[in-house]
Amino acid sequence: MIFMAVGKTPPKKKPEVKKKEEAPEQKTEKATKRGIVRIAGKDMKGTLPLKRGLLRIKGIGHTMAVAATKIVKEQLGLDDNVCVGDLTDEQIEKIDNILYSLDKYGLPSHLFNRNKDYTTGENKHFIMNDLIFVTSQDIEREKKIYSWRGYRHAYGQKVRGQRTRNTGRKGMAVGVLRKSILAAQAPAKPGEKGAAAKAAPAAKTTQAPASGGGAAEKKK
Repeated sequence: MIFMAVGKTPPKKKPEVKKKEEAPEQKTEKATKRGIVRIAGKDMKGTLPLKRGLLRIKGIGHTMAVAATKIVKEQLGLDDNVCVGDLTDEQIEKIDNILYSLDKYGLPSHLFNRNKDYTTGENKHFIMNDLIFVTSQDIEREKKIYSWRGYRHAYGQKVRGQRTRNTGRKGMAVGVLRKSILAAQAPAKPGEKGAAAKAAPAAKTTQAPASGGGAAEKKK
C-alpha cells in the first residue's frame, strides 16, 4: 500500500506547450518593388503605376502622360498594370530616352509645349530642366527687346491681361497705409512736440483757402 502524507498534494505536471511552426517567408508585392525610382531626373515611389509616375515629371500633363505611357509600353513590351518599382535599370534608361524625344514618335503637335521654336521653327516638347531653361531664355529675350510682355515681366506684373485691382498686389496693405496717414494727421496733444510737428504740415494741406473772401470784405 502507498501511504501519502496528510495535507500534501502531488505536484501537477505543467502542460507541454507546442511550439508554433514558423511559416515560410512569403515575398509580398511591395517587397519585390523598389522603394524610390528616378525617371527623367525625378524621384518617385515605386508603388506608383507608370502613368501616374509620369505625371510627376515637369512638362508632362494628363494627356501627354497617357500618350507617353502608350509609347513606352509599345516600345518596351510592358504590361498595362506595370508599376515603376518593377522596372529594371535598362528599361528606365530607355524610358528616359523616349521622354526626352517625344516629338519623334508621331504625336500630334497640339500636345507639345513648344510649337514653332524661335530658333529652329520646329515643334518640340521639353521636360524638366530643359523646359525651365527654355522658358527663362524666352523671358530674357522679351525683356531685352522691351516688348509689352517683357515690360510686365520686368516690373513683376501679370502678363496675360489679368486684373490687378484685387490680386497681384505688393507691399503694405491699404489699411496699414491709411492708419499711418491718419496717425500723422491726428491733432497734437499738449507736451508732445513730435505729434505737433507731424500735425502742422497736415493742417496746412487740409485747410483750403477761402475763395472770394477779400471781395466780400470790400463790398461791406
